[in-house]
Amino acid sequence: MNQRHLFVVLLAAALTVGFAAPASADTTDAKVTLTGGALQISVPLDAGNLGTRVNTVQGGTISGPLGVVQVNDARSAAAGSGWVMSVISTAFTPFAGPTIPASAVGYTAGSVTKVGTATYTANNPVNMTGVVAAVTATGITGDNSATWNPTINVLVPGGMAAGVYTATITHSVV
Repeated sequence: MNQRHLFVVLLAAALTVGFAAPASADTTDAKVTLTGGALQISVPLDAGNLGTRVNTVQGGTISGPLGVVQVNDARSAAAGSGWVMSVISTAFTPFAGPTIPASAVGYTAGSVTKVGTATYTANNPVNMTGVVAAVTATGITGDNSATWNPTINVLVPGGMAAGVYTATITHSVV
């Protein structure tokens, strides 16, 4: 019984020494600082061919995917803030001959995949002659991002010359 009693006393002493408070202690505060990031947009460099159709007297529409567009908002914007992603197009121009005007070019955002808290609205402009809102974000809380793969719709007038027509579509976000 003495050995058992001695073991318990030694164990208690060891635990007391192991958990004893230091003779002196002090604390240090540490901080990290995060600054607001940027509002950025990424778009495909080249959409390739949006589609092909046979020329007719009545004309028709050529539609095709532009490629993934993404807006990242890391500004740490105030609650309720927003952003507007706008687009504009040049005319679709062939090597020679008349062009398809930007007024005949439309932008359909499709479904918007979101990260963070915001309400996203696809405005789907049908005339890209001037800068027009294509997707807007409202009611932002904190950082957010939105991704979509828009369809470009080109209303081809009847009687256009056969050939490859090219245009530049510019995206911007504020």
